[in-house]
Amino acid sequence: MTRSTICVAGIDLDLAEYGSGAPVLMLHGAGGHDPRHAINALIAKSRRLICPSHPGFGKSALPDWLDSVDDIAHVYLELMDRLGLSTVALIGCSIGGWIAAEMATKTPERFTKLILVGPVGVKTGSHDRLDVPDMFALPPDELNRLLYRDPAKMAPDLASLSDEELSIIVRNRETLALIAWEPYMHNPKLKHRLHRVTAPTLFLRGDSDGLISDDYLRAYARLVPNSRVATIAEAGHVPHVEQPEAFAAAALAFLDG
Repeated sequence: MTRSTICVAGIDLDLAEYGSGAPVLMLHGAGGHDPRHAINALIAKSRRLICPSHPGFGKSALPDWLDSVDDIAHVYLELMDRLGLSTVALIGCSIGGWIAAEMATKTPERFTKLILVGPVGVKTGSHDRLDVPDMFALPPDELNRLLYRDPAKMAPDLASLSDEELSIIVRNRETLALIAWEPYMHNPKLKHRLHRVTAPTLFLRGDSDGLISDDYLRAYARLVPNSRVATIAEAGHVPHVEQPEAFAAAALAFLDG
């Protein structure tokens, strides 16, 4: 792994890179990018894996003008320019899936394959009910039960974390609220733009995901041309963390195919 800071649109972004080969840009979920996760090494066995921390997440700066997922999508398109990446495969997890979907509607020709993992970003159900449970209103234990197949094994032990690690968790949550609170976890305009996506797209979901239902994922997938849906067994909202080998196998088979 190499770790660096790159300035894009006046924002200092924390950037981790792994491996070599065809480039894959992987956009993390609300928990941020963790270099300790096994999925990084598994993807990097055959790919150049590029993992930025979103503005306001991890150690990346947050300018006062940035307040939406759409803003981040533009920042990452400029990041691709800075890195000399004319085209990439794109993996987006949860909120990262939303960012990835926005990017793929803006410059569809720049993405060879698209993998959206438990993505948010569109409204598929009735206007009087949330498609995604209110993460900000749930007690931590209840939220962990929605996030993980095995919360006792996967949920972070807050008492064991350093002050820096705890501050990053709080900062990630604050930024998530800034960009996704209102309207909650979606852009009303995105569903009307998804027909522009040209890359073959794989929607992935853990079979025990308590945040993203199977109905929601399939309704989302129907908005994207040339898409398919698959499930990772014995995993919750973060299948790339809970079942990294199964996730890597599914992702690489799709990318290679």
